[in-house]
Amino acid sequence: MNSDKKLEFGVGVFVLLGLAALVYLTLKLGAGELVGSDTYPVEARFANTGGLSAGATVMLAGVTVGRVDAIRLDPQDYSAIVEMRVRAGLPLPADTMASIKTSGLIGDKFVALAPGADEELLEPSARITMTESALELESLISKMAFGSVNEGEGEDQKPSTSTEP
Repeated sequence: MNSDKKLEFGVGVFVLLGLAALVYLTLKLGAGELVGSDTYPVEARFANTGGLSAGATVMLAGVTVGRVDAIRLDPQDYSAIVEMRVRAGLPLPADTMASIKTSGLIGDKFVALAPGADEELLEPSARITMTESALELESLISKMAFGSVNEGEGEDQKPSTSTEP
């Protein structure tokens, strides 16, 4: 009977350790921190984040390279400051562009990085200055349904050409 108690205790400890490992891996993989956990902070200023949330993916060329840490409002100009963490082994040029994209038609929002050609690199905690805000599906639909406010502008305007020598 004593050996049955030891066996039950051993199985119980094994199950608890397995559950603890499962919880740990779920949290780490869910946050994307298990692989490439060495990161550096970068931030970007957007006029509109369009539903982007903390924990969203940061991608470069379709590859996940980081996560959005936080989004805060700048009280001086009412713009959104997006704080991100990017993989440490990924040096970004100083003229990198950040844009908010949607995966699919109604999918999750993510930040897409497009590196520039500058030889100077972004320092940790630097701000990406070239940004493109989220495309709002509702405003596009309303423009298509009700027409643009400035319909006459930009239509069939060709530069004037002169035939005189």
